[in-house]
Order: sequence, then structure tokens, then C-alpha cells
Amino acid sequence: MSDTATQAGLDDLEKHRVELTGYCYRMLGSAFEAEDAVQDTMVRAWRSFATFEGRSSLRSWLYRIATNVCLDSLSAGNKRARPMDLTAAAPLAQVALNPRPDNVWLEPIPDARVLPTVHDPAEAAVARESVRLAFVAALQQLPPKQRAVLILREVLAWKAQEVADLLDTSVASVNSALQRARATLAEAPPADSATSDPLDAEQQKLLERYVAAFEGYDMKALTALLAEDAIMTMPPFDLWLRGPEDITGFMTTIGASCAGSRLLPVVSNGTPAFAHYKPDPDKGGFAPWAIQVIEFSAGRIAGYHCFLDTQRWFPLFGVPDHLDA
Repeated sequence: MSDTATQAGLDDLEKHRVELTGYCYRMLGSAFEAEDAVQDTMVRAWRSFATFEGRSSLRSWLYRIATNVCLDSLSAGNKRARPMDLTAAAPLAQVALNPRPDNVWLEPIPDARVLPTVHDPAEAAVARESVRLAFVAALQQLPPKQRAVLILREVLAWKAQEVADLLDTSVASVNSALQRARATLAEAPPADSATSDPLDAEQQKLLERYVAAFEGYDMKALTALLAEDAIMTMPPFDLWLRGPEDITGFMTTIGASCAGSRLLPVVSNGTPAFAHYKPDPDKGGFAPWAIQVIEFSAGRIAGYHCFLDTQRWFPLFGVPDHLDA
């Protein structure tokens, strides 16, 4: 293969990287495992590129490889979760910071890595909804093949025959798997946390008020923004808190060192998010602390999810490792 043909082949594969990362992320629930799976897919595809006969589209062929990579990864039975999938809510008086291994947790991911540019607003909205933390967590409750079928049919809008061809099965088997997957998700539907893109005026104002309240550590103002059943999580710790009283109580006791923090806007999982920096007593300025993913519902903040592993998240989101005063 000539150098020109080689580069053209690589370019053809690379055009699909973002959407494949989105697919693998929904399957695996991990930003880093998804990117590893896509890289494995690209390597396998490139090694076999010369023998690709074009019986299906290049895109379908790549999805077949990516699906096999994901199913192999999931064969050990591991599935990602959120704290509320594992434990009961902790009353403030009983809060304990118990960490669990990284491979337990559902992970956040920047939108740019999983949401390809599309011009149809309805299609873009479906894509954003399908990477919400709550939806991806719900997917993790499905057996791997049901998970693949649901994503391919309902998120990516593949036809039943196309999915059957990809999975080397029958249309009847695909339809049955889809029906069972829908039934499982219906038992515990993801919370309604839709946000418009771009944010509408009310959502933008809510977010601005949240930043002011958090950076000012104004618990009265923050309480006014939180839904009555708002949830706070903090992986890698397995605790989670429900309700404004316990959330703000935690922030003024165990979490009191976050007073005086700064928030830098990012976008994660189809919803607004922030890189959270705490005051740095050693260097001055502000040190990285967490990626906060914010969920809205009915004009309030319903979810406030803090991912604390700064050595992993801040490079992933492309934000500075320190802020000056």
C-alpha cells in the first residue's frame, strides 16, 4: 500500500473515532476503557484493512469490531456503578469516607470525546441524553448483548436487520433482546435531567447562581437552588447524600476545606460541569480537586456529582493543573 493510500485509509478510520468512543463509553461506563477499546478497534481494523471486502459499510464494520472488543471486556462480568447503586443514602451524622477501587465507578467524560457534530437538533438531543450519567448507569444493569442491542437500535437508530447482521444473530433475537432491555430500564427509569443546548435563559441563570453560591460558600443561597431530593455523590468514596440539609451540612463540616474554591466551566455527559479548584495552602492560588457534573430537574439542581481523582480527570478535560490567585 502506498504512503498516500495508507494515509487515506487511516483518515477514513479516524473519521469514526468520536462516535465509536461514544458507543464504547455507553457500553463500558468508563472514559479510559472506552478510549482503550476504540484504540484496540482501530488497530484491529488497520491490520485487516487490506482484506476489508466492502460487503458492509466501513462504519458497520468498525462497529462490529468495537462491539466484539467491548463484549470481550465485559465477559468478566464487571459493570460500572454510581454510589446510589451500591449503598443507601448516608445521614449526615453517619457519613464515612470509604473509598472503593477505580474500576467500580461509572466515570464522567467530556462531550467532545463522545458526541460527534450533527446538524439535526433532534438527533443531537438524543445523543446528549444517551451519555447522561443516569442513562449510562442504567445501561450497566443490562447484560452486555442487550446493552449493545439497545444502544444500536434506540440511540444510534440502526435497523433490526443491521443489528442482527452485526451480532451474527436473527432479527427475532434482536427484537427479543430489545424488549427485555426496555423492560429492565422501565423498572428504574433514569431521572429526568434534560438540559437544552445551548442552555436556555432560565438554566443559564440557575448555573450562574450556583457558581456564585458555591464560590461564595453561601449555604442559604445554595439551599434555594437544590431540589428537595437533590443528590450529592463523591467517587471514589461510596457515600451519597440526599437533600439540601445533608448536602450543605456536609459542605460546612467534612467538606469545609472547599470554602473559597473556584469553578472553571467544562461540559460532561451532555450537561454542564465544572473543574473544581480548592485553595492551595502550599503554592498559593488554587489546586485541582474534582470534576463536578451538574444535573437539572424542574428548574432546580437535582444532581451534584463530584469525581475526585484529579490526576485522571483534569488532563482528560484539558483544564489547567493549577489556577493563580
